[in-house]
Amino acid sequence: MQFRMNGSRISRLNAATRAKMRPTSISNQSRYDQEKANPLNNDDICYLTATEALELYRKRELSPVELVEAQIRRAEMVEPTINAFTDTYFDEALQQAKAAEERYMRSDPRDLRPLDGIPLAVKDAQRVAGKRTTYGSLLFADNVDEHSDPIIDRLVAAGAIIHARTTTPEFCLSGTCETRMWGKTRNPFNTGYGPGGSSGGSAASLAAGTSVLATGTDIGGSIRIPASCCGVVGYKPPKGRNPDGPPANFDPYNHCGPLARSVADAALVQNIVSGPHPLDHNSLRERVRLADAVQPVNGLRVAWSMNLGYVQIATEVRRNTLAALDIFRELGCIVEEVDLRWSSDCDRAATAWYNAMHFGRQALWHAETRAALMTDYALAAAQSARTLAIDDIARSWETQHAMYQSFGPMMESHDIFICPTAAIPAPSADHNPLDQNFKIEGKKADPEYGWSLTHQFNMLFNSPVMSLPSGRAETAVPTGIQVVGRTFDDPTVFRAALAYEHAVGGWFGPEARPKC
Repeated sequence: MQFRMNGSRISRLNAATRAKMRPTSISNQSRYDQEKANPLNNDDICYLTATEALELYRKRELSPVELVEAQIRRAEMVEPTINAFTDTYFDEALQQAKAAEERYMRSDPRDLRPLDGIPLAVKDAQRVAGKRTTYGSLLFADNVDEHSDPIIDRLVAAGAIIHARTTTPEFCLSGTCETRMWGKTRNPFNTGYGPGGSSGGSAASLAAGTSVLATGTDIGGSIRIPASCCGVVGYKPPKGRNPDGPPANFDPYNHCGPLARSVADAALVQNIVSGPHPLDHNSLRERVRLADAVQPVNGLRVAWSMNLGYVQIATEVRRNTLAALDIFRELGCIVEEVDLRWSSDCDRAATAWYNAMHFGRQALWHAETRAALMTDYALAAAQSARTLAIDDIARSWETQHAMYQSFGPMMESHDIFICPTAAIPAPSADHNPLDQNFKIEGKKADPEYGWSLTHQFNMLFNSPVMSLPSGRAETAVPTGIQVVGRTFDDPTVFRAALAYEHAVGGWFGPEARPKC
């Protein structure tokens, strides 16, 4: 196992690993058919979606070893700048890729699994058996887990190869991605900006071409915010759709799910990881099979709001959101603006719950004895948790109920709801989540909650939500929209997202990739 601390340069591959890496394409050294030489260059290989890679594997036009090697080479090139990875397992990944290559060479479909040979980056807040999970904190620098979380078990059982762990803010407590443990993660599209958080490393890795699939957790937008900032797809399923590990599985705000470079890849992951699990009391019995093919959406009823009634929105986010809505109109959807009548009470209610949840309380517990090892924002969370009154929690439930009294009836006459994912394209790389002078369009906004439109849908936790790219800002940083469904209606969200993605032609063609 290789790792680095305090944001230092990624560990170089050891000599044994380099000896095992093939410097040329599979046409020279692979046992695949010589006439099936792969014309793709290293970057093309790194930006394949999982569905594309699996098709090439099955045709024996690409080797899992070649894909893992390409991503290792790219990681060595971009990681010193982007800093999306914590621990890496490149030696192990190459060995697993060789085994997957053997299975594809046998050409026996019974030997192949749904994700056989696909590299997967796992957020450093999700357990992987035998590997350390630090939660972005020096307090957990030596924490090695005995068991994997259910979603990770299912992905590994499906053949995914975990080649790296990805950065997260301490205890997943922020929409930024900087820690004392791992340093600062930067946005591949413009390194002057951050990738969002808390699954910031996962989104940055996908955008930088150093992973094919990635995992995330989402308690206030932690999958969707970085997906928006980095121009990838991020999915928050309904509560319980994907089984999770303790104690997060008992928190209604918390979800685990995929980040990917295509909607079809997100569907692929969901079809593998969803469904009941004997170790998660909250996992749903119902299994939903998601289509990965484009279907017509003409006549789909689309409600939208630019600001949920109260959030200050940056001009470029507004422009790109309106352009995305135009695409749905061109697809034949019926698009209507609605007024949810929400207010900043939503933010206050969410904050009360975060102060009561495990990571908020954990910050408080550790601050009592080990504050010197913690980040300023974790200590601020501890202080906020310290002042929590029990009535604050009860009142937060009242606010959640009031929110659904406008949202639920509105969705009875609409199929999906669309709004921006974040109010700004991305926070700066130096953004301070405690900065009381933070502004959007010249107006003061809360530096932590004032620029996201995501935690509101953790409060309405049974609504499925997907973040999709909506365009780019002048800084080259992406922007995003959220597609929100009725409670437990995952298929309609995916149907709308697939049609939208197909209409815009995807996200990571050669000219659209970051120049990192």
